[in-house]
Amino acid sequence: MEKARRTIIYALGHFLIDFLCAYGMFCFCRPWQGWLTAVLVYNFCAFALQMPLGLVADRLGAERSFAVLGCALTLGACVLLRELPPVFAVVAGLGNALYHVGGGVAVLHAYPRRAGPLGLFVSPGAFGIFFGTIGGNNASLILYPALAAAALCAIGILGLCRGEEAPALDVDARGAGTAAILCLFLVVCLRSCLGFLFTFPWKTGTWATLAVCGVVLGKTAGGYVSDLIGAKWASVASLGLAAVLFLLSGDPVCGTLAIFLFNMSMPITLRAAADALPGMPGFSFGLLTFALFLGFLPTWLGIPAPGTGWFLSLGAAVSLGVLLPGLRKEK
Repeated sequence: MEKARRTIIYALGHFLIDFLCAYGMFCFCRPWQGWLTAVLVYNFCAFALQMPLGLVADRLGAERSFAVLGCALTLGACVLLRELPPVFAVVAGLGNALYHVGGGVAVLHAYPRRAGPLGLFVSPGAFGIFFGTIGGNNASLILYPALAAAALCAIGILGLCRGEEAPALDVDARGAGTAAILCLFLVVCLRSCLGFLFTFPWKTGTWATLAVCGVVLGKTAGGYVSDLIGAKWASVASLGLAAVLFLLSGDPVCGTLAIFLFNMSMPITLRAAADALPGMPGFSFGLLTFALFLGFLPTWLGIPAPGTGWFLSLGAAVSLGVLLPGLRKEK
């Protein structure tokens, strides 16, 4: 029960941090003439920097401190740096990275070999980005309750999440399957890249909200299904069915189900990477978020890619083919 409470607190914080960062980017940085540069800088700080920060967290064993510092930087950016868009992008991105690393390592440490709690931790971020983007585009006053909630969450982590931090580790990558890690890295790159192509004609209004629900619920369900039937079977079932349903994604029901199934593999890859790099949970977490950053670059660069059902179906099938070798050492 204690571990579940900590995981819920970290998951709530994940929603709030992503909400505040998305709100700030669209409200404070979007009007700036260097908007595209701010987006690149933010994503680099928020995702690429998790890899070196994760390595530091592994050596220090201070994930709770990382999460609280991430909250503090994000709050500070929203309160003090509204008139400095490029600085906001850096500080908010760094705060996001610190929180992800801190919360991710805490959950990995608390639940060895399990993927379900990982899915519960990472999934609320999609809601945070979605609602933060809406609020930021409308300069909504919801920012202030969100700031207060994030501050309370940081206090909750300090007061209620004591005792779970791992000791400082003598980081040792011996025994890690390099080929398996490369497969996991590539599948996350591909998933990130394909995620930007979910621009279906029907994805407006209520269906846009349902599509985001598909992302959140898919990430949540994927971990628990993996714990129940095994990572390989969960991957085959989810990505295989997603490949079929993407062919029918012109229909909003089939498209939403395809998004749900496609996202089920996220906690599976996170768990597999941590298992492939024993003693390096922060680095393994950050390695895959670096892959997310690389998957974002083609869209930022404006490289065209067909968002058609057949292309997404092919992407899901290729993802499955790359993911399975990464799970070959599953116990």
